[in-house]
Amino acid sequence: MLKRHWLIAGLVVVAIAVFAAFQFKSNDQPKYFTTKVDRGDIHQVVEATGTINAVTTVQVGSQVSGTISRLNADFNSRVKKGQVVAQIDPSLFEGSLLQAKADLANAKANVVASQANLEKAQATALQTRADYERTSGLTKAGVMSQQQLDLAKANADSADAAVAAARATITQAIAQAQQKQAAVTVAQTNLDYTTIHAPIDGTVIARSVDVGQTVAASLQAPTLFTIAQDLTKMQVYASTDESDVGMIHTGQIVTFKVDAFPKDSFTGRVSQVRLNATTVQNVVTYNTIIDFDNPDLKLFPGMTAYITIPVANAQNTLRVPNGALRYKPDMPADQVRALYKQYGLISSPAGGTQSAGTQGSGDTGAAAKQRRAHTEGSQGGGADAGQQHTPRVDVSVVWKLRPEKTLEPVRIRTGITDHTVTEVAQVLNGQLNEGDELITGGTAASPGATRAPGMGGSTPRVR
Repeated sequence: MLKRHWLIAGLVVVAIAVFAAFQFKSNDQPKYFTTKVDRGDIHQVVEATGTINAVTTVQVGSQVSGTISRLNADFNSRVKKGQVVAQIDPSLFEGSLLQAKADLANAKANVVASQANLEKAQATALQTRADYERTSGLTKAGVMSQQQLDLAKANADSADAAVAAARATITQAIAQAQQKQAAVTVAQTNLDYTTIHAPIDGTVIARSVDVGQTVAASLQAPTLFTIAQDLTKMQVYASTDESDVGMIHTGQIVTFKVDAFPKDSFTGRVSQVRLNATTVQNVVTYNTIIDFDNPDLKLFPGMTAYITIPVANAQNTLRVPNGALRYKPDMPADQVRALYKQYGLISSPAGGTQSAGTQGSGDTGAAAKQRRAHTEGSQGGGADAGQQHTPRVDVSVVWKLRPEKTLEPVRIRTGITDHTVTEVAQVLNGQLNEGDELITGGTAASPGATRAPGMGGSTPRVR
């Protein structure tokens, strides 16, 4: 029994030692996360959020202050143009109108009195003028004195002045009557404004007052109702980022969803990209207006819409995962340069270009110039910091995992993307085929490993 126990203990120790040895050996090698290159369709879209609104929305307000005495419309009510939707208590305005009319009648009476005074003054002037002429003849005959003649002349002149004053009084009375007439018009208008009419045919989507509430229109007209003209034709106001507006054009077909109907997709058309920018915390957006039909009145004003605007499509194209475009091996720059040089991504000291394998389709003379222009210092993947070339945003380096578990850099020109995969527009250096394994990430290797993965052995640390 003792020997059996010792035998079992020995086997356990040997098993633990073997497992530890294999585990230690496996930790010496880096582990990569890879995704295969494939072919398929790519649909590049612009995504945004927006708010659904009616094409025409009118806010119905009040130009006079008062107490709401009656409401003839409520939420969701259908109204016609000219229909009475609310009534403000008209008592004060009716009193003001009566007072204005009384003032107008008084002014008109003053006009009549002034005209009578003018006629009286004209008769007096006629009499005094005749007395003056008669006195003038008698004075020449020596019957009357010069003093009597002067007095008759003064009376005649005074009567003429009274006629002029009477005419002026008539003009003043007429002006006052016109002023009172204007006051009557204003009072009548204010009284008419106590009756609120619908300005358009439409649907009441908001009511802001109740019966008995007092509205004050001293500084601005208070809003009583909001009326949408036609809910069968609506718009989405979408906030699009400034980096996306260059790809959006009038007439583009748009699809969008709403939270109320998550399984349904709605279609609209871009009608306008407004030039007025909105800046919030240094983020610049522009309003894109999308027209759509709502014949079933399924969508309501104010709903949040999640818009998708297709801007580009690629059919049956070579695709690489976006994670592969971001991956960079964590190795010294000289090792990266050696791999670049080995696979023809940088020129050799003799001036030629070392190529490792067949170039991808479309690798023409222009592509060769592109390879010379873009060295490792201007591309991703552990570049030489000494290079001062400006990188092109459509050129990138991906790292392919070869069957012998070594790394091979491939330079490509990218096309459109759907933010998950990206089109390979052209292979500039190296070879990239459908089914190749591209590295998108990895785990750290043993700290003791020092050789580059592309040259055999293990890599220090990768991310």
